[in-house]
Amino acid sequence: MDISINASFLPQDDPEAALGFYRDLLGFEVRNDVGYGGLRWLTVGPPGQPGTSIVLTPPAVDPGITDDERRVITEMMAKGTYAGILLATKDLAGTFDRLQAADADIVQEPTDQPYGVRDCAVRDPAGNLIRIQQA
Repeated sequence: MDISINASFLPQDDPEAALGFYRDLLGFEVRNDVGYGGLRWLTVGPPGQPGTSIVLTPPAVDPGITDDERRVITEMMAKGTYAGILLATKDLAGTFDRLQAADADIVQEPTDQPYGVRDCAVRDPAGNLIRIQQA
């Protein structure tokens, strides 16, 4: 079986702030920017890796989500406990310095974890936890 991960989904509640973080700060390419019904879906990904993307979606717009579920999702996003993703870089120190200089919401400075990786953690503008490990 030959299966790869093509896209992961993260919620965003401010498309311009999301672009500022993923495109301008992390250096991702914008691969798609789709508007519908006053909302925007953004597809971003690392340069040179066209088969790997993150789709930044408006939160809680899936069919079948109740008002109570939408409220819980909004509350969890505000606390930064709803979604996250793990990225990797060859230059963790440089990446962290760039994030810190841009006043990103730092959760954890680069740390050697007991499970064998060195990583840091930040939150994107929507509160998603972004862990970045040394490749």
